[in-house]
Amino acid sequence: MNNRNAPLPRRGFLLGLAAAGASLGLAGCGFELRKAPVFAFKTLSVSGNSELINRLRREMRAAGTVTLVPPEQAQTADAILEILGENRDRIVISTNSAGLLRELQLQLRVRFSLRTPGGKMLLAPTEVSQTRDLSFNETNALAKEGEAELLYRDMQADIAQQLMRRLAAVKEL
Repeated sequence: MNNRNAPLPRRGFLLGLAAAGASLGLAGCGFELRKAPVFAFKTLSVSGNSELINRLRREMRAAGTVTLVPPEQAQTADAILEILGENRDRIVISTNSAGLLRELQLQLRVRFSLRTPGGKMLLAPTEVSQTRDLSFNETNALAKEGEAELLYRDMQADIAQQLMRRLAAVKEL
């Protein structure tokens, strides 16, 4: 019997049954919506003043579970996040036959560590990186520069999220 010719109440029942089956399948595989991160520390000090650090501070405030302590009072915090380095690189991927640039790879690398005020390392110095490819045309150089800045901001947002997940992975001080 063709399902399209089924009476309307029966078709609704079958659609409801299919939706319930899909819901049970997702629940059984461990699927769960992302929740706010839970940190092992209640106060955190982050020093520095770059775009990435400011974005990370906004993410921490949005999470609402950690109080940020000014860098001057870092010794009173439960944990201290140190940004050891933040590097932006542009790597030439390809050129045309005349030697003009055709494609770039943008890289953003951030090195960080997490420690207690007493010096105990909670996260050893770690590097997180993001890359994006950018096609280039010398006639649109100004527009491509703006596009590169947008890509760097996108990479900063991704790295800030990765840092939040790594900080949440610390289970005890």
